[in-house]
Amino acid sequence: MQIPTARRKGRTTAEKQLLAHFERLSDSQRETLLSFAEFLAQQSASLPAESAPVAEPRAIARPPQESVVAAIKRLNNTYFMLEDRAGLLNETSVLMTQHVMQGRDIDEVIDELEAVFARFYDEWRRERSS
Repeated sequence: MQIPTARRKGRTTAEKQLLAHFERLSDSQRETLLSFAEFLAQQSASLPAESAPVAEPRAIARPPQESVVAAIKRLNNTYFMLEDRAGLLNETSVLMTQHVMQGRDIDEVIDELEAVFARFYDEWRRERSS
């Protein structure tokens, strides 16, 4: 898997470290890292709490042969209104690690991811109604 990168003069130490780690990963691990990067980037696009309307999750069906990365993307799109991306990232990364590194069953992990996102949505909705 070849990932294009923007070339510019002089990378920061952090960028060099990230690139060095990235280059040592397998293709599936690279996809996972990119998914998490997208996940983090989305948090900066969320609306401030006071101007965000109480929104309903989008109805996006779970495909029969879904990967964990695809499930996270689907759930991010389903629960687009969630603002606590750091909390979500913490819990989703634990589940992703259990699947990738420990071989936990994909269906169990995706079921639990759906429950995590639903719980964060319920908390988000309660905060807006109080």
